[in-house]
Amino acid sequence: MNSAYLYVRVSTDEQKRKGYSLPEQEDRLLRYCEQNNIEVKGIFREDYSAKNFTRPQWQKLLTILKNRKKKDQENVLFIKWDRFSRNIEFAYQMIGILRGVNVQAMAIDQPIDFKIPESTVMLAVYLAVPESENTRRALNTLTGMRRARKAGRCVSSAPKGYQNLSHPDGRKYIAPKQPEAELMKWVFTELATGNYNGEQVRKMAYTKGLKCGRNNFWKIIRNPIYCGIIVVPPYEEEEIQFVKGQHEPIISEALFYEVQDVLNGNKKKATAKFVSSDMLPLRGFLECPYCHRMLTGSASKGRHGKYFHYYHCTGKCKCRFKAETVNEYFENYLLNFQLAPGIGAFYKKVVTEVFQAENKSGLDGRRIIAEEIEEQEKLLSNARKRFMMEDIDAEDFKAIKSECNDSLRMLEAKLADLPNKAESMKTIEGLLDIVIEKYSNIQLYYKSASIIEKRKIIVSMYPKNLCFDGIQHRTPYLNTALEAILQINSTLQGKNKGEKYTMCDFSPLVARRGIEPLFLE
Repeated sequence: MNSAYLYVRVSTDEQKRKGYSLPEQEDRLLRYCEQNNIEVKGIFREDYSAKNFTRPQWQKLLTILKNRKKKDQENVLFIKWDRFSRNIEFAYQMIGILRGVNVQAMAIDQPIDFKIPESTVMLAVYLAVPESENTRRALNTLTGMRRARKAGRCVSSAPKGYQNLSHPDGRKYIAPKQPEAELMKWVFTELATGNYNGEQVRKMAYTKGLKCGRNNFWKIIRNPIYCGIIVVPPYEEEEIQFVKGQHEPIISEALFYEVQDVLNGNKKKATAKFVSSDMLPLRGFLECPYCHRMLTGSASKGRHGKYFHYYHCTGKCKCRFKAETVNEYFENYLLNFQLAPGIGAFYKKVVTEVFQAENKSGLDGRRIIAEEIEEQEKLLSNARKRFMMEDIDAEDFKAIKSECNDSLRMLEAKLADLPNKAESMKTIEGLLDIVIEKYSNIQLYYKSASIIEKRKIIVSMYPKNLCFDGIQHRTPYLNTALEAILQINSTLQGKNKGEKYTMCDFSPLVARRGIEPLFLE
């Protein structure tokens, strides 16, 4: 051996655990070459894992070895074979590649005489031991991480809205990080309404300060860690587990599962389908009176640089209306829904009595969810009996069990999040106060609202599209609560001057289902 290239490698965990260091390896190799009169042609220092050979410095060394003009015998020296590789399969492949270019790999602490056939047994031992160590270490790490997850701890990097912290004793945990935590809460709340799709919510959150890429955003809104649940992945015979986490949740379980229903298409609501320009609040809600296509909206530039906005059809009918005219018509039309002075208290009283009557008759959400839970438990029980009688195989039973458990977990979360009767009553009264305040002067409220608020008002009023012919509009369906307000106003107009109105005048008009969409916004 007249010359050699020196290769030293260390990974961060090895340096901490075993005390390996690049200077220490380099010093030992240089002393070995000096004692044996070996010329050092180059030193390559690597801070990389040895699970494969896609390492920057090794690839650089390999390129030099392959591009030698003279293919004379050359050598690569390192301390031990685990510096060379920790994967026996890749190690043998690389030894073959080096032999193909007349290069010999050698560990000075674990020398191999390749001229002796039996030495290949020792080589196999030297290469197998590092791989077994890696496998054992990986298994121990996996076991430790699963144990931590089962205890409700987050073992990965904190997701958006959380930060990694440590207790005084060194135990790590995650905690909400402001203002990202509030932004993530806003994201889930907005997704649950169904007013905008996921990409639109992501873009709005970005403008608010949430820096998150598209792919990562879709992952985190599917992550139950935000509602305080840690997922333990399936492993061997163990099924997937959902464990209550030790960290503070940002949202409730009910809100998380409601968002999942929206994302999965299980919860369809009349929604504003896209964000629109300030001058085109009705874009996406208007229907062409001729071909019944959806009218879009755009602006055209005039001669003097002024922009004019239009609602127009994309079909052959060329239907087009000035946006200013349509917007003004709609704003004036809102006066029909303005509650007369003093009528708000009557309206609130009637709706409250309707709500109380529905709860007395057993039509509350708790009973409905309890029945769904009972149905899922019966389904799981029947599947278990059929499995015991061998009517279904293990795979089918496992699939049914998984589906039932998922449904039960979601239903139980929704049930736990439902307020009791007193809380529901308080919530309904609070929402009614907001609606009465809003619709006591709805035209002024609409004019001063932002484009997002305007579209929320429109979608709450008209679950289906409007059709405007240039003079008036028509719609196949109007919110039931708004129909009640129209009839109330009509009743008031029919009263003689000075004649008082009573509850009997309004009870038949308001006492009907479907009032919720009006005041949920």
